[in-house]
Amino acid sequence: MSQSSEEPGHGHSPAAWATVTIVMVAFTIGTLFFWFDMPAVVWASAGLALLGPVVGLAMKRAGYGVGGSKTKTH
Repeated sequence: MSQSSEEPGHGHSPAAWATVTIVMVAFTIGTLFFWFDMPAVVWASAGLALLGPVVGLAMKRAGYGVGGSKTKTH
């Protein structure tokens, strides 16, 4: 069985870090305000969670994804 010594680099980019950070913050806010019974903020955090992948995709297309033109390892 052969092993590849090359790491694919999944998630090691500014675009991936931004996506994960936005989604985690959104879920944290949503969970907190769910317990405070503030549905408007919970729904706003759901919208923020949906915005995370959009930001990540935009950053990837701008060259900040894995192997992008604006990252160190391209």
